[in-house]
Amino acid sequence: MSEQLKRIIANSIVIILASLLLFFASTWWRMNSQFKQGEIAHGKGDFTGAVAAYESALHMYIPYHPTIEKAARKLWQIGEANEQLGDVKRALIAYRSLRSSFYADRWLITPGKSWIAKCDRKIAALVPMQHER
Repeated sequence: MSEQLKRIIANSIVIILASLLLFFASTWWRMNSQFKQGEIAHGKGDFTGAVAAYESALHMYIPYHPTIEKAARKLWQIGEANEQLGDVKRALIAYRSLRSSFYADRWLITPGKSWIAKCDRKIAALVPMQHER
């Protein structure tokens, strides 16, 4: 193999690794940024802002990152809080947002299968109640 070909291969590997590192760092930063925005919105009582931000954080899926689990728990808590208040519409929005976020993160596997199953049960129980009101 010629020296020029070796340099091309080495440079290509460095460029690919640097690109992957930048992509990972950008995703990490955006996920944490969205989660913080969700916390701010939730603290202000901004339902729409909180749900949108937590959902966006989940869309920045990094396997095993603790922020993913925290964002999922926050959406679940928002759903439960609205369910307890009798606001079925908002509870359904939160549960559906949580479920669809994990479906959107699907690639080789579907992450959050336990969250999806929990949301499916809640949604199935709440949909008939939505039409009663």
